[in-house]
Amino acid sequence: MKLLRYGPPGAEKPGMLDNDGMIRCLASIVRDIDGFALSEASLKTIASIDPTTLPKAEGNPRIGPCVVRPVNYVCIGLNYADHAAETGNPIPKEPIVFLKSLSAFSGPNDDVHLPRGSTKLDWEVELGVVIGKLARSVPEHDAMAHVAGYCVCNDVSEREYQLERGGTWDKGKGCETFGPTGPWLVTKDEVSDPQDLPLWTEVNGRRMQDGSTQTMIFGVAKLVSYVSHFITLHPGDVIATGTPPGVGAGQKPEPVFLKAGDVMRLGIEGLGIQTQRIVAA
Repeated sequence: MKLLRYGPPGAEKPGMLDNDGMIRCLASIVRDIDGFALSEASLKTIASIDPTTLPKAEGNPRIGPCVVRPVNYVCIGLNYADHAAETGNPIPKEPIVFLKSLSAFSGPNDDVHLPRGSTKLDWEVELGVVIGKLARSVPEHDAMAHVAGYCVCNDVSEREYQLERGGTWDKGKGCETFGPTGPWLVTKDEVSDPQDLPLWTEVNGRRMQDGSTQTMIFGVAKLVSYVSHFITLHPGDVIATGTPPGVGAGQKPEPVFLKAGDVMRLGIEGLGIQTQRIVAA
């Protein structure tokens, strides 16, 4: 299934895509795409429904983040061997974990705000893992039982803030609109192998990232297990699992950074496409 949320910011309704790509309203079935909706029992109920019996969404509504604002938006750094190489960093011995501010959480096609004074705004397409069941110190062999599905994430990053302003990465990761998530959550039964998904980014029509989750250093099961030993993961939480090579900071011979008016388009095979325009904050 492809589950989503649509409507104005703060007033999104739960929905699902039918076989023709039409949005069908789930408001009579679940209150939102939240932790309750992502429980195993709720997902079974939704899967049993004939989408054509549900009302169609009217017009061409905005698509919001595919889940309600989570308790934790966890990110993994330097998790692709080829991306670590382009940054000149060694392969991490353990996953690098940081948190993205929840004020960064935004819809997949919402504008991304260029912070005042920003000069090094960058893109990062990432596979998002959505938690479906409370995960606390989960063994790796049981980790996938805690996953509800997958989505596209853009870990928008301001590299000066991240690397040059004397502190943790969070400074460059948590600005408003730096967390486009969606367009939809694809339940895990529709993703045969999360470690074999092509993912890409285009900026102003030019392909910049063109990678595969095959080159992830730590796979989905490892990450869910590992993070759960440090952070209790709640249903609806998101783990953004790292980015392949081709970020702006890694371009040769000179880095390429985003400016107002630029357009990012990014996607993951089977999980949908995002499009964001950069606007001055």
